[in-house]
Amino acid sequence: MISSTTRDSRLAPLRDHRSLFKNILRGIEKEGLRVDTTGFLASTPHPAAFGSALTNHHITTDYAEALLEMITGTHTTVAGLLQELWDTHEFVAGHLDGELIWNQSMPAHLPDEPDIPIAWYGTSNTGMLKHVYRRGLAERYGKTMQCIAGVHYNFSVPDTLWTQLGVAGDSPADQRSKGYLALIRNFNRYSWLLMYLFGCSPAVSTRFLRGARRHTLSQLDKDTLYLPHATSLRMSDLGYKNKAQSDLELCYNNLETFLKRMYDAVTTPWPKYQAIGTHRNGEWIQLNTNVLQIENEYYSSIRPKRTTGRCERPVTSLAAHGVEYIEVRCLDIDPFEAIGISSRTSHFMDAFLLFCAIEESPFFPNGGFCGDSHKNFAVVAREGRKPGLTLIREKAFIRLQDWGREILDRIAPYAELLDDALGEAGAQGYAAAVDSQRPKLDDPAQTPSAQLLQILRDQGTSLHDYSLSESGRHRNALLATPLAPAKIEAFKAEAARSVEEQAQFERGDTMDFTSYVARYHAALKRP
Repeated sequence: MISSTTRDSRLAPLRDHRSLFKNILRGIEKEGLRVDTTGFLASTPHPAAFGSALTNHHITTDYAEALLEMITGTHTTVAGLLQELWDTHEFVAGHLDGELIWNQSMPAHLPDEPDIPIAWYGTSNTGMLKHVYRRGLAERYGKTMQCIAGVHYNFSVPDTLWTQLGVAGDSPADQRSKGYLALIRNFNRYSWLLMYLFGCSPAVSTRFLRGARRHTLSQLDKDTLYLPHATSLRMSDLGYKNKAQSDLELCYNNLETFLKRMYDAVTTPWPKYQAIGTHRNGEWIQLNTNVLQIENEYYSSIRPKRTTGRCERPVTSLAAHGVEYIEVRCLDIDPFEAIGISSRTSHFMDAFLLFCAIEESPFFPNGGFCGDSHKNFAVVAREGRKPGLTLIREKAFIRLQDWGREILDRIAPYAELLDDALGEAGAQGYAAAVDSQRPKLDDPAQTPSAQLLQILRDQGTSLHDYSLSESGRHRNALLATPLAPAKIEAFKAEAARSVEEQAQFERGDTMDFTSYVARYHAALKRP
């Protein structure tokens, strides 16, 4: 446990460098299923108004054709970030012909597996690579899993922060990578708290389990299954889990070991996937038969990231240039917010991630195995509101509420520092965002997961019907104020540009797809 003296010794010098906190960048990738007016998964193609899903920088698709992904740029303020996310949602809502954005992480009513369309990106080699990768996901995890949605929070700090903290490194890139890996280690230690505070998927539709999967869920009503104390079934073992990935333990003690283990995962065959093969009836069905087809298949709650170009592999890019930013992947969609995340949550995330970056972050023992942290995360996802729940801290048990309050106390000085630097003190500031979480630890009924279940009980409605009603209400809120004409034109211009870029890819490809896949695999260099 970090003493207050140690913590203050790391914070004190930073108070004289407040300006660097003005250059913290944050961005969001928010997913949302397209559904029809009955809440059934949309079977229509990606709307033409959004341009190319392959090359549009702001509106694309994730794993399923109906799973929209709305992407912001990076912003120096939460207000700017959420305004762009709102504008994107507003444009999307205005161009969905009789469809809605499903504002819940767990899917709407789904058709049979064969009838769930896999995302399509055109006939270029780049587009086909993305499509075949998703075919592989369907083979490995099922298409139903491709319809789970979430909010990804991207975060970076100026390089000068690592210098001020005295992070050693042979180069700025090395120093930056070590700083972000330290942040990730702390994130793994404390991210169970995010599940408790913001998890909001304690229930699923009965159709999600298809009636064939064994489970321990209880029946809330004829259409809804739940766990009484769950916070996020999305991040539990009901989500993307399989034997191959459960055996994969990456190490965040240093970049070299992390990259080596990732390299091994994307180059080591897995017997079950070998039995499937890469082709069926002459068509590609997965990119390879390895533990992971590509690096992005590893479903961690946080990733070290670097922007990559066409046919560039993340492992190779990270090895050559180091970590650029981190991506948090464990946030559920907030069903009470029209854009799936609130200002308070975003402010809290900034303070939490800054806390993770600056606090002491010892290496994990036993080759980087962070088993207790993973156990804490998993138990909070499934039963975080269970009375008297204890977690493991430094090989001893501690009550969730006691540890949670202690972490909030430790985050509070970072929130105050951000308020001081960015001038956001007050009801909408960082300190207020941290303080607003304390009642949830005092009373689990205040958590969003508990509130959602209580609403379902009070209204006597199913998760599906409630989510459909709320998704319609959010659409109306988005469309209540017309989007400025200049912003509409900017979205249209990006859509047109993206269509032309995809066409250029398709016109310019001279290599057959099999050769392109071989080239893509060859781009992966041993770190």
